[in-house]
Amino acid sequence: MEETFIQFVEEYYSKIDSLSSEANKKYFDASISGSDDDYKKSAELQLEISKIYSNKNTFEQLQKFKKSNNITDSIQKRELELIYNEFAGNQFDEELHKEIILLSTKIEKEFSTFRAEVKGKKITDNEIDNILETSTNSNEVETAWIESKKIGKIVAKDVIKLVKLRNKGARDLGFKNYHEMSLQLSEQNSKTLDDLFDELDRVIKGSFIKLKVEIDDYLSNKFNVEKSELMPWHYGDKFFQQGPKIYNIDVDKYFRDKDLAEITKNYFNGINLNIDNLVENSDLYEKENKYQHAYCVDVDRAGDVRVLCNIKQNQKWMGTMLHEFGHAVYDKNISHKLPWELRIYGHIFTTEAIAMLFGRLAHNAQWLKKMVGISEEESEKIAEQSFNALRSEQLTFSRWVQVLYRFEREMYGNPDQDLNSLWWQLVEKYQLIKKPEGRDEPDWASKIHVALYPAYYHNYMLGELLASQLHNYITTKVLKLEKNNSESFVNRPEVGKYLKYLFFSYGALYPWNELITKATGEELTPKYYAEQFVSK
Repeated sequence: MEETFIQFVEEYYSKIDSLSSEANKKYFDASISGSDDDYKKSAELQLEISKIYSNKNTFEQLQKFKKSNNITDSIQKRELELIYNEFAGNQFDEELHKEIILLSTKIEKEFSTFRAEVKGKKITDNEIDNILETSTNSNEVETAWIESKKIGKIVAKDVIKLVKLRNKGARDLGFKNYHEMSLQLSEQNSKTLDDLFDELDRVIKGSFIKLKVEIDDYLSNKFNVEKSELMPWHYGDKFFQQGPKIYNIDVDKYFRDKDLAEITKNYFNGINLNIDNLVENSDLYEKENKYQHAYCVDVDRAGDVRVLCNIKQNQKWMGTMLHEFGHAVYDKNISHKLPWELRIYGHIFTTEAIAMLFGRLAHNAQWLKKMVGISEEESEKIAEQSFNALRSEQLTFSRWVQVLYRFEREMYGNPDQDLNSLWWQLVEKYQLIKKPEGRDEPDWASKIHVALYPAYYHNYMLGELLASQLHNYITTKVLKLEKNNSESFVNRPEVGKYLKYLFFSYGALYPWNELITKATGEELTPKYYAEQFVSK
């Protein structure tokens, strides 16, 4: 049986390796060009991949291997687990697969090429964000916010259709719905996540309520309106995802004449995680029709790792660069001795944790001093407020994730319900933001993750918890320093050595809970996140 499995795996890798690389390259090209031809080719390649994973005969072989219990070698056993899960989630009817991929590609292109129109001019997401963050005119931010939401109306019907198609496939395979299937096949479960998010709600709610009072006081003064008149467009971004900058500190000014790519490169190189070739292969600046967000892609699981960004010289994009190249150094340093299936991060949230660990540094006064060149005096002056700004972002983000996780779970449970009302019920409950009177629009559909990255968003929050756990471990155990929130790891090569050999290199060799225990000495816990960001 083991010999048969080895032969099976070799045949599988011979098909999936090159096809996956080609698909990733074409997706990267399409994200940059926005062209119909590139998106069409990307969809065709995804369809070819889906044919491999939806093959019934191959899945029957996998079932036989699994039921036999004769695959006992630890690496082979892990390969079997992950390959089986990959196939199990794709045993849809071939025509259904095709419909899902083509509809997903159509929606993605809509997001990629959509530009909000303000005062008769089409503007980018960066420009929308700038208006919402900097304007003091209520009418101006209202217009920008409303215009940014129009993508929701464009894609909403297709998103609901896509949810139903995914659910159909999942139910055909014996799952309750697609959301439940996705969690189970990614080694998670809804009961554990529900309990965790309920606990986070309990722990963070009081601190957030206090913070929200500060935010509302600030915005009332900023816009010269009563607090009772504050609306969603006043809160600094499209979704109250990070919140307004309420503290008297302008970190953006430190980046206005800086090369963010060079700073990123210097930082990672200084901690023994060289990214010169990764920066060279990436596409980091705005282009017409280019995908407006940011992501990292491991093209071939053999060193070709690329990042897509739309850099502006500000703190947000500095944090984004550190975040995305956090993903990139993880991908780059997974051991190439592992078989192809295991040459990937331990779990989606373990790579998010690394991205967040580094992304937070854009708020770190010590990091700004050492990497951006602000003075010691300036660093001391802004240290407390910089950390308060990070804390405000974290608490605000945790409430936003509550909305996304619970909305998505309910949407897949019943996509025919009034999703517009459900969205605002959750926003009002967890973010304490009022629904605009009479508004009945699919604002939920304007968030790209709802449409294109199902059962994903909760992993950002798990990543934040793990980022705090790793920060604590590196500070106290690797660097042997006193516990503190200001350590930035600048020019500490032992940090890169620890991450490279005791975290990244394992790839997906171990389930995520085992990986975290190996790397930090304990299971995933919210206690270090609470120690960092929740007021006593």
